[in-house]
Amino acid sequence: MFTGIVQGVAKVVAVRELDDFRVHVVEMPPAMREGLEIGASVAHNGVCLTVTAIDGDSVSFDLMRETLRLTNLGAIVPGQCVNIERAARFGDEIGGHSMSGHIISMAEVVAIEEAPNNRRLWFSLPERLGRFVFEKGYIGVDGISLTIGDVRQSDSGSVEFSVNLIPETLSRTTLQDRAPGDQVNIEIDPQTQVIVETVERVLSQKSGRSNTH
Repeated sequence: MFTGIVQGVAKVVAVRELDDFRVHVVEMPPAMREGLEIGASVAHNGVCLTVTAIDGDSVSFDLMRETLRLTNLGAIVPGQCVNIERAARFGDEIGGHSMSGHIISMAEVVAIEEAPNNRRLWFSLPERLGRFVFEKGYIGVDGISLTIGDVRQSDSGSVEFSVNLIPETLSRTTLQDRAPGDQVNIEIDPQTQVIVETVERVLSQKSGRSNTH
């Protein structure tokens, strides 16, 4: 489990390509490596990955075909950075919201609005995910726990939502470098997803019973 409170960014120093498979070697600072062991879970841009090797400050992670298909990690090249969060431990403070590290989709950055001491980013989501997105709800963007600002429908039928970023979030994460056209990883709040899907199922069952009378 993760909390969406990113602990910092780490540079990808090497990428090894295989058939539908990748190995990322990430340079992790000492504070992020403390107590780290092979088999531990570490989120990269919100994607839960397993440590496969540790060589000094270089830590390796395997990326499978599904991870490459669903997330932006397949486009990473050496020299780029990823948001890092170690798995939460029992007793840790949950400063964001509970996250699983399982990405449901990517979203495109469609607009950036600058204002003193904060920045608003707009993202475009596939229409099928719009039912999980609402004002003041939680969402995970590249592994960062954020509160949704506004939600709107685009002319193309996709759902667009905004998040407001304070200087602290910008300084600690890769969102400071995001530009229109970039793809970010999206994790829908698990509790929101369960509630919405349960309500839809109940309403569907009631509608089915009504149609039989």
